[in-house]
Amino acid sequence: MGSKGRGYREYVHEGFTILVGKADADNDELTFDVAEPRDFWLHVGGCPGSHVVVRNPGNLAELPKPVLQRAAELAAWYSKARGARGKVDVHVCRVADVGKPRGFARGEVRLARFENVRVYPPARAPG
Repeated sequence: MGSKGRGYREYVHEGFTILVGKADADNDELTFDVAEPRDFWLHVGGCPGSHVVVRNPGNLAELPKPVLQRAAELAAWYSKARGARGKVDVHVCRVADVGKPRGFARGEVRLARFENVRVYPPARAPG
């Protein structure tokens, strides 16, 4: 994991690079400047949290289940839902489906379409 000096954390899981925004402005930069339209984007539903981007250089139609699970757990951990006792909803879509209408606050976005994954937040910090 290397992220010093950048507005996001970087993880690698089963060969896939997963990027996690650190703050609202960093989330915007990650989603709209760093990510590619074909990459996958995740965010916990209904509460503040980091934007999570899974790189998709092979233009896969969907992520392998273990990679999706790990990325969704990271989205849950880096959100206000971290301490939830049950499963939390995590929205998943392509970066191309993420938009920022005029007047939206930093880190706030609108999704054209998304799927939902339910995961338990990890019991301890990802490493």
